[in-house]
Amino acid sequence: MFDQAVVKMIGNGILETLYMTLTSTFIAYIIGLPLGVALVVTDKDGIHPIRWLNSILNVIVNILRSIPFLILMIFVTPLTRAIIGTSLGPTATIVPLVIGSAPFIARLVESSIKEIDKGVIEAAQSMGAKPMQIIWKVLLPEARPSILVGAAIAVTTILSYSAMAGIIGGRGLGDIAIRYGYYRYENGIMFVTVALLVIIVQVLQEVDMMVARKNDKRRK
Repeated sequence: MFDQAVVKMIGNGILETLYMTLTSTFIAYIIGLPLGVALVVTDKDGIHPIRWLNSILNVIVNILRSIPFLILMIFVTPLTRAIIGTSLGPTATIVPLVIGSAPFIARLVESSIKEIDKGVIEAAQSMGAKPMQIIWKVLLPEARPSILVGAAIAVTTILSYSAMAGIIGGRGLGDIAIRYGYYRYENGIMFVTVALLVIIVQVLQEVDMMVARKNDKRRK
């Protein structure tokens, strides 16, 4: 159906998409996980309320989440060039992907932690546990299954962002779909790239959900 050059291009597109998605997800969780924990801990009902800090964090998260990703990519182009040296390619795309997804992940983590039964936290406090001990030994372990489920949502969102990055030369399957399917009207390549994106999403979600089920002590 396709010649060898097209097959090679699609194969490279798959690798570039996985590279952008998985690397961005990893870095975004390094930022978003502690940010989500901080949002819960410093809340007025948190274990260590700091109202001014909580307000600042909420404003930052809300502002970044409200900016459409396409506009965000263009807006952070100078920062991307300063960090990577270029604004084109998969590695450069990681910068806006992280900036756009870290606040989203923070909200997912915040929601997961807030699902924890307050009685568990109160029991830890009554035994004299300090805030950091509660975070590491109560909040994160109890919220882990929900956080892992949220990771499936996050990776799907980041994958969709990476596909959108093709508009500004981010490469990957999204770039192939836009260049060949949209600009050149080659519907066959468009259908293949879209099908591959759907398959990648399904595989990543299944793997994540499997890990979440294994870590859910309620199922044991």
